[in-house]
Amino acid sequence: MKLNILANKQEVAVAFSEYLKEKIEASKGALHVALSGGSTPKAIFDYMAENYKTSIEWNKLHLYWGDERCVLPTNAESNYKMTVDHLLSKIDFPEANIHRVHGENTPADEAVAYGEVLDKNLGKVNDIPQFDIVILGMGDDGHTASIFPHEINLWESANNCEVAVHPESGQKRITITGKIINNAKEVAFLITGAGKAPKVKEIINKVGDYTSYPATLVAPTSENLLWLLDKDAAKGIQ
Repeated sequence: MKLNILANKQEVAVAFSEYLKEKIEASKGALHVALSGGSTPKAIFDYMAENYKTSIEWNKLHLYWGDERCVLPTNAESNYKMTVDHLLSKIDFPEANIHRVHGENTPADEAVAYGEVLDKNLGKVNDIPQFDIVILGMGDDGHTASIFPHEINLWESANNCEVAVHPESGQKRITITGKIINNAKEVAFLITGAGKAPKVKEIINKVGDYTSYPATLVAPTSENLLWLLDKDAAKGIQ
């Protein structure tokens, strides 16, 4: 595990953007990446669209989503729409390389269908589809992707994807499961903001109720786990 603490969200965005640019440049073929929603990826997309518009071979990159809300792709809550608004609409990106979750479809059917997309498009290790990079965030409650503490059992699902339910809103979401996350070549945790500090402290220091947080279970078999935190999120572990 590599733990990098940066000054603020913008520095986290710059650091990850540079990391991803290097990965794309080093890749001889396609690079398959699972995106996350949230404010930190939004800052990354803005930075990359502004600074790397023509300097990245975007056609090497294949984009997927680690989780998606079960809404229309035009809905403001859609992670796909956020990516379009902040990155894809601003660069020349191949439509064929965008593998979105169809949040408008029946959730149970889409969880199966998106699992099949991963089976078809990704290479396999241990008979499990393997992403080159999975980008994750973490909620104030310790959830990651869309696996929440009250449904932590979804992490151990035998399926590639599951239907998750937000504990407060009841909104359904499609999420990749633990076997996909931990089978990735690399996993990047991007965590910013003071609201995340209590859970970050418990998880990193292995104290309190850390075992009840899905984010604790992120442990790629490759051992390539990168934490990028800002000072606010990391203040409990410094």
